[in-house]
Amino acid sequence: MKLIIAYIQPEALNEVKQSLYDAGVYKMSVTNAMGCGQQKGYHETYRGADIEVNLLKKVRIEIAVNDEFVESTTDAIIKGARSGNIGDGKIFILDLPECIRIRTGEKGTDAVG
Repeated sequence: MKLIIAYIQPEALNEVKQSLYDAGVYKMSVTNAMGCGQQKGYHETYRGADIEVNLLKKVRIEIAVNDEFVESTTDAIIKGARSGNIGDGKIFILDLPECIRIRTGEKGTDAVG
């Protein structure tokens, strides 16, 4: 089992979700996040004061999958999020040692689904 964490641009969320649905991945958790990477933010003037905005809006997607779905899930995220510009995002893949479905008590790969 793996936990896939992806940080993407907010405007790419609908494309990523559709791409995941097309790949047969329906379970995910989505949260708003702030961060910066290579693009390093931008400068803005507000009421005559120069402001450096270095934490940009991102979306964090978390998906727990069985090992056979890792490649199709990451490919779907890339397909939906890639624009070719700096700031498209990152994908992290972590080992998931255990999963328990609260409703039924199922454990392991059966609980992930």
